Amino acid sequence: MDLNTIVNSGLARIEQKARDICLINSQLDNHLSYELFSPDFWQQRDAITGTAQGRGTTYFIKHNNNQWVLRHYYRGGLIGRLIHDSYLYLGLNKTRAIREYALLAKLNSLGLPAPAPIACKISRHGLYYRADILSERITNANDVFTITQSQQLSEMLWQKIGATIANFHHYGIYHHDLNIHNILIDDQQKVWLIDFDQGEERTQGTWQQDNMSRLLRSFHKEKTKNPQMLWTEENWQPLLSGYQSAMTALVS
Repeated sequence: MDLNTIVNSGLARIEQKARDICLINSQLDNHLSYELFSPDFWQQRDAITGTAQGRGTTYFIKHNNNQWVLRHYYRGGLIGRLIHDSYLYLGLNKTRAIREYALLAKLNSLGLPAPAPIACKISRHGLYYRADILSERITNANDVFTITQSQQLSEMLWQKIGATIANFHHYGIYHHDLNIHNILIDDQQKVWLIDFDQGEERTQGTWQQDNMSRLLRSFHKEKTKNPQMLWTEENWQPLLSGYQSAMTALVS
């Protein structure tokens, strides 16, 4: 799903002011636009319910009966030490925020368990831009890493995690950073995937196996750093079994 499809179908509206371009879910109040992306705006309204630290600060926001996540785009790796949050502007459709918003819209149209897109903003500065995105917060949920710090997951849940990933892969959805921090389980034992920055739609290929290998590496990495984590190599087998069974069923 591209930007034109989203706008023409009435799923979102575009607002532009000076150097800023916003894509906003059509279901939002018309008076909400640029202030959506200001932590100070939400702080003044006592609407920030929590934060999380990564490359920058992620804000959890409560607006009316909605729970949202506000995230600014920061660079990682070596280049991130020199250029924190600026990206070369190659057109609106190629900005990371628009691409992630569009992918989330696609995932929701497919009924896949991922956050709904709320809004995103591109701020141009000459040849470069900065960006922010606002998405739905999955409530009453924790990531697999947090859960396994204190409890073991059942074999059924490991299988469900594998089957959920298979469902995304079946539709050609590539998750750029598939790791145990980006897999959530809610209080109804539903599995969700989050953080689709740099994700994309792909044709079938070897990338699915590469995605799964990346996930396994994240388990090994976190287990090495956190020996108390209640995960062992044996838990990978039901996850892989759930993945393979679901893929077989989906293509048959």
